[in-house]
Amino acid sequence: MDEPKAQPPANHSNPHAPVDGMLVRRVLQGDKQAFNELVVRYQKTAFAVSYRLLGQTDDAQEVVQDAFLKAYRSLDGLQKPEAFAGWFMRIVSNLSLNYRRGRKTRQTLSLEPAWGTDPTDEPVSQDRINPQRVAEGHQLGQKLEEALNQLPEKQKLAIVMFTIEGLPQKQVAEALQCSVEAVKWHVFQGRKRLRELLKDVL
Repeated sequence: MDEPKAQPPANHSNPHAPVDGMLVRRVLQGDKQAFNELVVRYQKTAFAVSYRLLGQTDDAQEVVQDAFLKAYRSLDGLQKPEAFAGWFMRIVSNLSLNYRRGRKTRQTLSLEPAWGTDPTDEPVSQDRINPQRVAEGHQLGQKLEEALNQLPEKQKLAIVMFTIEGLPQKQVAEALQCSVEAVKWHVFQGRKRLRELLKDVL
């Protein structure tokens, strides 16, 4: 299964689509179809973020299902319906981190797609593959994984959500429960630390 790329929510690309706040209010009034619209709107982004944190497709899918279920059950506690995106991504990231901590075996996190390759590209034909480049790319991916895992939790989440998955800074701030300026700082410090850790390979 190809890893989906994070995409802007549907209401960002379609000016006629209901805004998140409107959908949340409809759900609270008993409109289950409105929640289905939220699922369609955020499932790819949620999976992409969870996959980056867990490195396993099945685990990410399970976490995203749990996240939507938890969001549905907790929706009446959301004080600002318009802030659904950040609130939901916080649920996804928290569940992903909890899931990862609870695993008995360490799972690997592939960073290679985030650093120059697009998982949605067409497969490369075998005669175009350079074995040396493949080996170098795999080695670099391992180094990037190790470096990312050494970052403080908020720096790692900021890097994953903003730099790798391209979520808006406001949504990342809501997910991390901090200001946009703090997100910028976490990203800046995270990138700085990554450069230090990878100075021998980059």
